[in-house]
Amino acid sequence: MGLAGAERGDRRLLRAHSRQHLQRINGARGDFDPDTPFYSNIETYARYSAGSAIAVTRKALAGERAISLMRPPGHHATRDRAMGFCYFSNVAIAAFEALAGAGIDDAGRPESSTPATTKMERVGIWDFDGHHGNGTEAIVAYDDRIQFVSLHQFPAYPGSGARSFANINNYPIAPFTPRKEVVNIAKRSLEKLVKFRPDLLLISAGFDAYARDPLLQLTLEHEDFSKFGEWLRNIDIPVAVVLEGGYSDDLPELIDGFLTTWHG
Repeated sequence: MGLAGAERGDRRLLRAHSRQHLQRINGARGDFDPDTPFYSNIETYARYSAGSAIAVTRKALAGERAISLMRPPGHHATRDRAMGFCYFSNVAIAAFEALAGAGIDDAGRPESSTPATTKMERVGIWDFDGHHGNGTEAIVAYDDRIQFVSLHQFPAYPGSGARSFANINNYPIAPFTPRKEVVNIAKRSLEKLVKFRPDLLLISAGFDAYARDPLLQLTLEHEDFSKFGEWLRNIDIPVAVVLEGGYSDDLPELIDGFLTTWHG
């Protein structure tokens, strides 16, 4: 599913981004910053990635387990800025779609390919990417319908995520923190999010907390991501997963381990 240029697609993007941001993405002819390059048709790819996040959210609300493996990722993109390989905030867009009533178009009519669903009242976001989800945080901060949890290396790019506030729960983790401690932090963070009693759980699934990822100095192993999938399988809440980062050559195996235990 894409959000390629349609007015309805723009309305969905505008729940998380300014119109000026959409215009900058559409009109770009050069790199946004050193980490966020311009590519031909990057707007189309970014729209498809955001649309895929919405699609897996709808599948979750229909009782299915679904993951979006689309890139570019999204959790660094803010309301007005593309950064950190991210152009649109895919998970934030999906969260607002769910809160608006996923499966219902903006005129209140059921969409043809998706069964109508009731409006969600609470959405939880669990971001286990090894970098702080600064963009998601900035977009959903102070929205009491959403609880955001991010566990991430600190200090590291983008330099944020040291403190928690309002509906934002950050778990900064020092480089080279022992593996067992990182897993315990992840478990506590998810348990806290479940206590929020969300109607939907969105997962920003980054695999760069892996011990051999080239961009960070965290310590998780293949089995730990499999454990994350097992935890999610045992939660009685609709779950949709959206791929974020992960840059090691072992990424396919890490994703496969996570999916195998999540799907049971």
